[in-house]
Amino acid sequence: MALAVASTVVLIRVLADHRDLHTPTGHIAVGWLVVEDLFTVVALVILPVLFAPGGSETSLVWALGLTAFKVILLVGFTIVVGTRVIPWILDHIADTGSRELFTLTVLTLALGIAVGSASLFGVSMALGAFLAGLVVGRSDYSLRAASEALPMRDAFAVLFFVAVGMLLSPSALIETPGLILATLGVVMIGKPLAALLIVRLLGYPFKTALAIAVALAQIGEFSFILSSIGLDLGILPPEATHALVAASIVSIVLNPVLYRAVPRIEKWVSASAVLSGLLNPRAGASDSEAAPQRPKDAARRAIIVGFGPTGRTLVRLLRDNGIEPVVIELNMETVRELRAEGIEAVYGDAVRRDILEAAGPGNAGTLILTSAGMSGAGEVIRAARELNPRIQVLARTAYLRELPELRRSGADRVFTGEGEVALGLVETILERLGATAEQIDRERDRAHKELFGTPGA
Repeated sequence: MALAVASTVVLIRVLADHRDLHTPTGHIAVGWLVVEDLFTVVALVILPVLFAPGGSETSLVWALGLTAFKVILLVGFTIVVGTRVIPWILDHIADTGSRELFTLTVLTLALGIAVGSASLFGVSMALGAFLAGLVVGRSDYSLRAASEALPMRDAFAVLFFVAVGMLLSPSALIETPGLILATLGVVMIGKPLAALLIVRLLGYPFKTALAIAVALAQIGEFSFILSSIGLDLGILPPEATHALVAASIVSIVLNPVLYRAVPRIEKWVSASAVLSGLLNPRAGASDSEAAPQRPKDAARRAIIVGFGPTGRTLVRLLRDNGIEPVVIELNMETVRELRAEGIEAVYGDAVRRDILEAAGPGNAGTLILTSAGMSGAGEVIRAARELNPRIQVLARTAYLRELPELRRSGADRVFTGEGEVALGLVETILERLGATAEQIDRERDRAHKELFGTPGA
C-alpha cells in the first residue's frame, strides 16, 4: 500500500514545471492521485481494526460504515455550508482591497476546514484540505486564490523535502541495500508499467500514458503515514521504513529528470515500427481524439488589463469591430457584470502569472494595459512576451519617466498622461494662433520626438 501512493507535492511540482498541469495528462495524473489518497484514507481506517488486539469482521464492518458516514456527512456539510458561507466571506474580504488579508483568509479557510475535518469528523486532514480546495475552486475567486497561495505551496513543498531528508538513516543504505533496490524496482519500474498499461487500455495515446506513468514513479507523504501506522501496529519492521524513505528520496530526485526524457522516449518509440505498432496500435485515432481544437484567430482577440473608463471604451470599440476582448479585473462585481454581458473576464491581478495565463496571451494578438498607476506593469509585459513573443503590447502610464522601463520590458507603444496632455496643448495653441494643418503636424511631430524620443505616428 505504501509503495502504491505517489507524492502529490512532487507530481504537481513536476507537471507545473513542464506546463503540463492543465493538460489532459495533468488532469488524469491529479485525478489518479486523488483516488490513491481516498484509498489511503480507507487503509488508515482498516489497518488498526484488522491488526489491533480484539479486531474482528464485525468491528471492521462497523469501522468502515462509521467512516463512510462521517465522510458523507463532511462532504455534505462542506458543500452546503461552503458554497454559501465561503463565497460570502471572500466577497467581503476582496472588497477591502488588501491582497495580504485575502491570502491569509484563503489559508485560514483551508487549514480551518482541514483541522475541523480531523477533529469533528475523524477523517484525515488531507481529505479535509482537498474538500476545502474543492469548495474554493468552485467559487469565482478560485483563480486568484490559487495564484495568491502559490508562494505558500512552494514553501510547504520545501518543508516536505527537508522533512524527508531528516528521516533518512544513512546506515540503512549499508545494512539493507537489497531491500532498498527491490523497493526502488517496485516504485520506478513495476508501478509505472502498471500505470502505462492501464492508461493505454483506456484508449489514451502512448505519449499521455508514458507521461502519467513516469510522473507516478515516486512515493511520498502518504507512504510515510502508512508506514508509520504499520510500524506502530507491528506489521512493518524498521528496515521497511528505512527502505521506503530511501526509495522516496531516490525516486523524487530522479522523477524530474525522467519526466524531461518523456518526449525523447516517445520519439524513439515512434521511430521504431515494431515498438510503435506494439505500444500504439490505435495511435492515429487516439492522437486525433486527444488533439486540441484549433485555436481562434489571435488577431481577433485582445486582452484588456483593467476596466476603468479607458478599458470600458476599448472593450466597446473592440466588440464593435469584431474583436473578442478578454478583461482582467480586480473588482469581482465588474467581472460578474462582464460575464453576464457575455464578455470573457478573469478575476485577479495580472501581475500574477497564473492570472495572465488564464486570459490566454498565447492565443491573443494584443495586450493593452489601461491603468496609468499599475504597479508591476513591466512584469506583466515580460511575462506576456514569454508566453507569446509575437503579441502586440500597448501600455499606459502617468509619467514620462516611466516610459523607458516599459519599453525595455517589451511594450510596443506607451501612452503617457503627461505626453498626451502636452501634445494636446501644443495642437490647441497652434490652432488658436492660426497655424496651418501642415505647421501643426510638423510641430506635433517635433514635440512628440522631444517627449517620447520618436516621431509621432
